[in-house]
Amino acid sequence: MLFDSDEVSAIVVDLGSHTCKAGYAGEDAPKAVFPSVVGSIDGMEIDDADNANMNSESTRDSKSKGRSKFYVGSQDLGYRRDHMEVLSPMKDGVVVDWDMVENIWDHALRKCLLIDPKEHPMLFAESCSNSQQQREKTAEIMFEKYQVPALFLAKNAVLTSFASGRATSLVVDCGGGSTTVAPVQDGYVLQKAVSTSPIGGDFLSDCLLKSLESKGLPIKPRYAFKRKEVHPGEFQIVDLDLSNTTESYKLYSQRVIVSDIKECVCRAPDTPYDDTSYSNIPMTPYELPDGQTIEIGADRFKIPDILFNPSLALTIPGMENSIETTSSAHGLPHMVIESISKCDVDIRRELYSSILLSGGTASMQQLKERLEKDLLEESPQAARVKVLASGNATERRFSVWIGGSILASLGSFQQMWFSKSEFEEHGASYILRKCP
Repeated sequence: MLFDSDEVSAIVVDLGSHTCKAGYAGEDAPKAVFPSVVGSIDGMEIDDADNANMNSESTRDSKSKGRSKFYVGSQDLGYRRDHMEVLSPMKDGVVVDWDMVENIWDHALRKCLLIDPKEHPMLFAESCSNSQQQREKTAEIMFEKYQVPALFLAKNAVLTSFASGRATSLVVDCGGGSTTVAPVQDGYVLQKAVSTSPIGGDFLSDCLLKSLESKGLPIKPRYAFKRKEVHPGEFQIVDLDLSNTTESYKLYSQRVIVSDIKECVCRAPDTPYDDTSYSNIPMTPYELPDGQTIEIGADRFKIPDILFNPSLALTIPGMENSIETTSSAHGLPHMVIESISKCDVDIRRELYSSILLSGGTASMQQLKERLEKDLLEESPQAARVKVLASGNATERRFSVWIGGSILASLGSFQQMWFSKSEFEEHGASYILRKCP
C-alpha cells in the first residue's frame, strides 16, 4: 500500500471544459461546482479607484500572475468589471494555459473545499485525449507546488463506466466544449477507437443565441440593465451604458442565460429535423431576466438535432463561419458506430448493449431515445442496442466525478495511489506509465 487514505478523505477533481467539479471521495455529489473559465484583466488597465470599489471577497479571490489579474468562480465572474476578458484554459478538452488551471485548482481546493492539499490524496479525472506531457505536468504541479501526499489520474470514460457499475461499456460524453465517444474494456480505454467531435454544449448555446437574435429576440445580459421602481410594486427596466465591457464577457453572460433556455425548452426531435415539418410547431414561452417573455418554436428541436446533423448549424444566420467546426464533425450515431467498428469483434456486441450517456449536454430531453432509435436503424442487425442514462440530469452531469468518488473510496483501490516519495525517486514519467 503506497498511501493510507483511511485517515483523511481523498479529494476528487474533474476539470471539464465547461464546469469544474471537486469534492470528497465517498460522497454522492461534488461540494464545489463552478465555471471552468477565468476572468482576466491586464494589469495596466486596473487603477486604484477600481480596486477600491471591488468588494473584499472579490479582491481576495483574484490572483495576480505577471501583469494580469485572474478572477475565478461563479460569484467573481458574475460581477462585471471594465476590460475583463473571459478566457478558457482548455481547448478540445486539453489544457492550453496552466496558469489559469492553477488558479482554478486553487479556488476549488482552498476557497471552496477549504482544505490544505498537503493533507489529502488527489484523484484527477482527465480527458481521453490527454498526452503524456499533459499528465506529467499535472503530476509535477500537484507534487511540487501543492505538495500532495499521493495522486492518481483516471480517464473520464473509465470513471463514467465505474459510476454505472460496468467494467466494459461505450461512453458517450457530451460536454461543454466537445463530444467524445470512448470504448472501455475491463477498466481501460481502447484509445485506438476513441472518436471526438468539436460540437458540444457551448456550440449549441451559440447556435441558439444567434438564431434568437436573427428573429429579433436579443438576449440582454444581467449586468446590462437595472430594475427601477416607478410605482409601488411596478418596475421599469433601465438599460445601462457599460462601454468598457469586453465581447468575451458579454458572450459569457449571454451563454449563462441561453444555456438555461436550452435546458428548459429544447428536446431532441424524434426524427431528423427539417423546416417544413416543424414550421407550425406550438410556441413555448420563456421569461428572460429582464422580465421580457419570448416565444420559442422550431428552435426547440432544431438546436438539439445539430448533435445528429452538424451541418444544420450552417443554416442559422450568423453561424456561417462555423464551417470549419461542422465539416470536421460527425453526428452522434455515426461516431458511435465508427468507434465500435474499430474495436475487436469479440466485444462489439457488449458495447452496443452498454452505451452510456454522460455530460451536461446529455441531460437534454429525449436525447437518449433519439440516439437509441437512430442506432437501431443504422447498426448491424445482430446488434442489440441499448442506450443507458442515469436516472436524473444531475447524475449525468456529474457522472465522471461520481465514478471518481466511488473509485477513490474503494478499499481495493488504496494500493493504486502514487506517493510523493515515488515521484521524488522516479519522476512523473515513471509513475504515469503505470496509470491506465
